[in-house]
Amino acid sequence: MIQMIYDGSFEGLLTAVFEVFEYKYDDVDIVDNQLVTSHLFAEKHFVITSSEKAERVVKDIEKYAGKTAVKMLLLVFLSENEIREKLILYAVKYLVQEKRNIFQNFADNYIMQISKIIKSVRREKHRMEAFVRFQQLQDSSFYAHIEPDFDVLPLIVPHFKNRYASQKWMIYDLRRAYGVHYDLEQIDFFVPDAQMKMNLHNPSHLLHEKEHNFELLWKNYFNSTNIKERRNKKLHLQHLPKRYWKYLTEKK
Repeated sequence: MIQMIYDGSFEGLLTAVFEVFEYKYDDVDIVDNQLVTSHLFAEKHFVITSSEKAERVVKDIEKYAGKTAVKMLLLVFLSENEIREKLILYAVKYLVQEKRNIFQNFADNYIMQISKIIKSVRREKHRMEAFVRFQQLQDSSFYAHIEPDFDVLPLIVPHFKNRYASQKWMIYDLRRAYGVHYDLEQIDFFVPDAQMKMNLHNPSHLLHEKEHNFELLWKNYFNSTNIKERRNKKLHLQHLPKRYWKYLTEKK
């Protein structure tokens, strides 16, 4: 077995996929360098990320299945599923072999798994877009933290850039310890240092003095429009699972 170790990026994974074809590897295991474990009988192959090689894989995918297929495989990657590398490699091999769009072949077990993962990631993306609540900071910018099941932060950036184009804002992923900042001109992803990380986890001392009043007003409005006699807890939980309550001001 060949154990291919890559840098954990989507571009790095596509580079590894390219090199599977380049070196005609058969029995391979592509592994994120942060998750690699020793394998007694495996020969290690360290993948050096190459934009050129990754782009050639992208072009082959687009050639047979269109740009949508690339986005689908990106969703599989962002799912952080424990076999995401295996699924993506399988899909590309199958695609190259058949030379046609294979993503509707749900009779294939791996393609069905890919479809289910994509559906779950898309659902999480939409829920993050709907449930994220910003808080105003002392510098008048806005901050929100999330902790999604999947790594959907890159997917929700366009939504918030379009919706809040005239405001400075920041969204931070607590689980994955990285965030994105918009300064009215461009989007920048960042990894915080120790002090900044502490502030982002507990931003209460950074909040604008008006923020508490805003939260109180919203809670009062929510309570005043909530008709007790018409409550349907089962339906409420169906549309708003408890794990998302931590993002909502009215649920605090």
